[in-house]
Amino acid sequence: MSASAELGEQHPAGGVGHRVPAGRAALSGLLATALGIGVVELAAGALGAMPSLVISVGDTVIDSVPGWLERAAIAALGTNDKPVLLASIALVAALLGVGTGVLAARRFPLGAAAFVLFTAVGVAAGLAAPDASAVLTVLVGLVGAAVGVLALHLLLRTARQEVARREAVPDASPTADRRGFLLLAGATAAAAVTTGVGGWLLTGRERLTAVRAAIRLPRPFRQAGPVPAGADLEIPGLTPLFIPNSEFYRIDTALRVPTIDPAGWQLEVRGMVDRPFTLTYDELMELPQIEADVTLTCVSNEVGGDLVGNARWQGVPLRALLERAGVQQGATQLLGRSVDGFTAGFPTITALDLEEAMVAVGMNGEPLPAAHGFPARLVVPGLYGYVSATKWLSAIELTDWDVDGYWIPRGWAKEGPIKTASRIDVPRPGSAVAAGRQVIAGVAWAPTRGIEGVEVRVDDGPWQQAELAERLDVDCWRQWYLPWDATPGRHVIAARATDGAGEVQTDERTPVAPDGASGYPVIEVVVAD
Repeated sequence: MSASAELGEQHPAGGVGHRVPAGRAALSGLLATALGIGVVELAAGALGAMPSLVISVGDTVIDSVPGWLERAAIAALGTNDKPVLLASIALVAALLGVGTGVLAARRFPLGAAAFVLFTAVGVAAGLAAPDASAVLTVLVGLVGAAVGVLALHLLLRTARQEVARREAVPDASPTADRRGFLLLAGATAAAAVTTGVGGWLLTGRERLTAVRAAIRLPRPFRQAGPVPAGADLEIPGLTPLFIPNSEFYRIDTALRVPTIDPAGWQLEVRGMVDRPFTLTYDELMELPQIEADVTLTCVSNEVGGDLVGNARWQGVPLRALLERAGVQQGATQLLGRSVDGFTAGFPTITALDLEEAMVAVGMNGEPLPAAHGFPARLVVPGLYGYVSATKWLSAIELTDWDVDGYWIPRGWAKEGPIKTASRIDVPRPGSAVAAGRQVIAGVAWAPTRGIEGVEVRVDDGPWQQAELAERLDVDCWRQWYLPWDATPGRHVIAARATDGAGEVQTDERTPVAPDGASGYPVIEVVVAD
């Protein structure tokens, strides 16, 4: 009989027991692995003092891969990079589970040892997580491994017993032979789903939603100005002036959004300061706050990409916090630290010079969403997020320039000023439009400098000056449009912006690494007769 069809367990005495069909062996390993993971996830959610081992493995993968691979993943997947990584981890775990089941059907001690080894990898990753309890992480890992091995043993034993009954009574109903294994497999699957979902629910997401809903942002002492008429052109297909929180792009290193109870959260201001101090969430909210309209963009945003967004932010000015702490001579860098261990640093002078640089607690009139940094994050106009936009902020640390943030050793530039950029939203790249009067429209941004002009060129024609929407603030993007008499055929459209310093967006194409892509956007459309 083919080894791929049925597998036998090798006993210590050297005999071979009743054979387990390969499909059942594989299913047994898969279900046992799922249950073991579910138990660990349930414990992680219930205890709160240890990380999800699945997320920890993913974090280890992110921290270990070379910078070029991370850049390629972001470029190819955009905001879908995290779901793809988690799905990949789940697939690998499933394949390992299948292999473990097949191995255990042959030699159970080896299969059990493999199960424990895989769990040890997860525990090792969990121990590297910030603020993880070593004792609880190891203990829960052992419990998860024990549950998984026990489930694997029971499933294989049941499958082997049914094979024995079938061989003893050849005329017995095949359905009856399979019933016991299928019932046990179904119960194991249900337990795996229940524990996994339970662990997710216990992370506090639902409770955090209620906590955020009860928070009322204080009235800022300096409010952002009213939106002037004509600042939002409302052209169909054109990006709105303010991006809704639910649609704002998200790029960060957190595989699972941290769920932080503001009642237990603190912000430290420390390092090279004369008067280090710590603030609770309530104390931070009681400090004078400002509003500012600021466009943020990711350094991984390709020319014409959508990893950029504009919002009205509210928070405590960084300058006020630094003045309270007393910045020491030589403290040339402000390093933001996240609760998940992420760090990002930028020149201290930027925080002191820019009135709009803040520890933000609000976004578009509501408390920060969890995905965008609740309870507090850094917002610094004019800098790419990889050096400035620390979410889930836990500490502001003043250091010298030799200390590197998370992304710098991974091949990104130490400084990250946002380059003057524009994007064509209408018509969509590759779309077909009707001949006649059409409109070309988009957005342009150069935070801290503002946008003074946008030019558009169709095919090899001259550059034409586009109409600009009313200015809102130099720190946020500006909409633009150009009426176009579209003629039948294929057309190439390009745009370029000029910022408030007189710098024209360059046509020289560069990749996103090490300090942001450059070049002006070019799209192709087809005009139907």
